[in-house]
Amino acid sequence: MTESNVPEAWVRISSEEERRAQLPPGAPSSGYNFGFIPAMGRLLAAHDKIGPAFSALFRQIMFEPGYLSRQEREMVAAVATAAQDCHY
Repeated sequence: MTESNVPEAWVRISSEEERRAQLPPGAPSSGYNFGFIPAMGRLLAAHDKIGPAFSALFRQIMFEPGYLSRQEREMVAAVATAAQDCHY
């Protein structure tokens, strides 16, 4: 509970080792190669319907041809993430 006694959202996310065990051999963990599986990717894997749909939308927005360049898309994502105080 927070100080205002409002419960915080809580979802158990798999550890990096657990998530790696779920992936087919050689499968990328995301469109990026961080050398680790980010918490956001592990969070998306927690829901079998929302996770794949969100991941497909993210790949389309970030990697498919569009009006904004890849660099501009990354900048928009970074600013939006920072403005929302997102930890992912």
